[in-house]
Amino acid sequence: MTTLSLISRNCGSQGGNSDGAIESGLETRIHKDFFAGGLLIGSVRRLNGVWLKNLGSPRIESRNRFHVVAKIRKGKKHDYPWPDDIDPNLSSGHLSYLSYFKPLKEKPKPVTLAFEKPLVDLEKKIVEVRRMADETGLDFSDQISSLESKYQQALKDLYAHLTPIQRLTIARHPNRPTVLDHILNITDKDKWVELHGDRAGYDDPAIVTGIGSIDGKSFMFIGHQKGRNTKENIERNFAMPTPHGYRKALRMMKYADHHGFPIITFIDTPGAFADLKSEELGQGEAIAQNLRTMFSLKVPIISVVTGEGGSGGALAIGCANKLFMLENSAFYVASPEACAAILWKSAQAAPKAAEKLRITAQEHYRLRIADGVIPEPLGGAHADPVWTSQQIKLAITQAMEELGKMDTEELIRHRMLKYRPIGGFQEGIPVDPERKRNMKLSDLNAAEAGDIESELEELKKKILEAEGPSEPITSQTIKKLEEDVDQEITNAFISMGLQEKLESLQLELSKAPDVPNNQTLNWALKEKVDRIMQEFDHNLTRPGAYLGLKQKLEMLNMAHRLIEHKEKAEKLKAEINQKVPAEVKAKMEVLKEAQQKLSKGDPFDKDLVEEVEKAKNELKEVLKSANLEIIGMTKRNVPPPPPDLAENIAKVNEEIGKEIERAINVTGLNGKIEELKAEVAKGSSSETVEKLKAEIQEQITAVMDVTTLKEKFENLNVDLASHAGTADNGRL
Repeated sequence: MTTLSLISRNCGSQGGNSDGAIESGLETRIHKDFFAGGLLIGSVRRLNGVWLKNLGSPRIESRNRFHVVAKIRKGKKHDYPWPDDIDPNLSSGHLSYLSYFKPLKEKPKPVTLAFEKPLVDLEKKIVEVRRMADETGLDFSDQISSLESKYQQALKDLYAHLTPIQRLTIARHPNRPTVLDHILNITDKDKWVELHGDRAGYDDPAIVTGIGSIDGKSFMFIGHQKGRNTKENIERNFAMPTPHGYRKALRMMKYADHHGFPIITFIDTPGAFADLKSEELGQGEAIAQNLRTMFSLKVPIISVVTGEGGSGGALAIGCANKLFMLENSAFYVASPEACAAILWKSAQAAPKAAEKLRITAQEHYRLRIADGVIPEPLGGAHADPVWTSQQIKLAITQAMEELGKMDTEELIRHRMLKYRPIGGFQEGIPVDPERKRNMKLSDLNAAEAGDIESELEELKKKILEAEGPSEPITSQTIKKLEEDVDQEITNAFISMGLQEKLESLQLELSKAPDVPNNQTLNWALKEKVDRIMQEFDHNLTRPGAYLGLKQKLEMLNMAHRLIEHKEKAEKLKAEINQKVPAEVKAKMEVLKEAQQKLSKGDPFDKDLVEEVEKAKNELKEVLKSANLEIIGMTKRNVPPPPPDLAENIAKVNEEIGKEIERAINVTGLNGKIEELKAEVAKGSSSETVEKLKAEIQEQITAVMDVTTLKEKFENLNVDLASHAGTADNGRL
């Protein structure tokens, strides 16, 4: 039953109007409760703005007009995952349009963890030392290669002796591949479709489900989905499911059980979402239903912990026949921070709690909770996501070969026997003493890092002491550098295993029709190019990898920037010269002449000073006419003189000071100087002060050996002028 506000107007009368209608002007507002059928029964003569005439009736007509006032809420436009301009000639790849999970437009920023910073700093120093060695032109390749090999060994030792809390930080790394990344990497091309909804009115984005195939065999995939950036994490609720998510997972498990699809679950969650609304909707009941149902499913179940597995939120999709954990993943009943806050009243004790909880994959494998540890590349799964996904695929394939030979009863019994021994205990048996673990950072790694750093500093000193010519930046140098970079990039593609993909892409590009410059490649080729480059960038940014290539790329970018700046400066210089009139150029010659006099130490006359100021003002006006904003005027930075020249300057100054002191003692001017100081302190007239100054200077000059000092001063000026000219010629 609905309440509407209706406006009824009665317009009926007999008579002589041509259309048989006379409006009486009666208007009534009616508030009436009615069913939808009541409107259909009513006699409404106006429908959608068109008056309907009663054809069989006389020219006497009674009309009732209803105005229905309703407020319609504007619905949100559905955001379809497929674009508007789909290629009509598309033969494959249709299912990729149905997924909202698209490649990121911007590459994620590299994140360095706290324990990785010392080695990352060492890597930067090695690159800097290699650059310095290349600039000197001397061969330090043996020393640098030795340092790089020591650095690689230190890096391996660091990741081989990680503490539990360090492995947890890697598991929580913001660039760690998500569940959908792994699914898309291990499933066959265009053989994955995501399924949504719990059939109760909600679709929890924190859990993803779908059907995909691996080597032609169909599987049901279920997993916790974290975001790749802050926006996605908020949308995915940081992979913390609500009861709707677990009920969606339960629906897909029953669907897979009905159709005989093996189930693969990926665990990566800090725990179930523990807000008030989730508890009201039955969070605990939803998890319990999943636990009970998973033990009765008649299909193989394989679980892989890819990140962190927190408490019941992870177990709700983790009761499997086989449980695998990535090398740097973690599985716990409570996070180390929460455990430390409860037991030690401070989250700072999280490293100690992480050790006591035994959260690492190695501990779970030793306790027979995990059935295997899947290796990760050096630096973590984010260093090479594709390789990590292939290791997951290999573990799943091998487990399916074993589970595929079991019938239904054997599968259920195998699942039950896996969990029955966990947590068992025996009384009266002596227990081995508890093994102590040192939670400090590895002293071996710290010592190695210190040794490498000291060797780097020594090598820097040797390079700085070496007098090698600095090769100027020329077109030939840049061309040679580009050739070296191209060769090293080719070698890097081969070592990364991307050569075949690159060749197949080149073949497809050669077969594709010519594309005009203002158009882009079709979406399929562009997606392949983006994937190859994304994989190449991931491998290139791995710590300690391809240091020579990184250094040459940095040099090439710097050379291109310098050339670009030089071209801009030349262009600006030409524009200014075109706008400078001949008169101003003559004034600039005056400025140069004044600068030469200043460098020689010659005195300025009053006319020259005025002419210089006038030339400066005219030059400012010319620069303003060239649309250049004059921020200020500064003196040219003169580079410091070489050590031997600076020593000569100090000696000449010392000799001048001694000669002046000797002249004062010979002439007995000490009294006159004291008198001058007293007059200045009194604030006497300038004429008196100037008169005393002139007398003192005249007497000192008469006694001093001016000829010898002047000769030394002129020689020193010549040396300074030659040094300034060399510095000007050496500027870029």
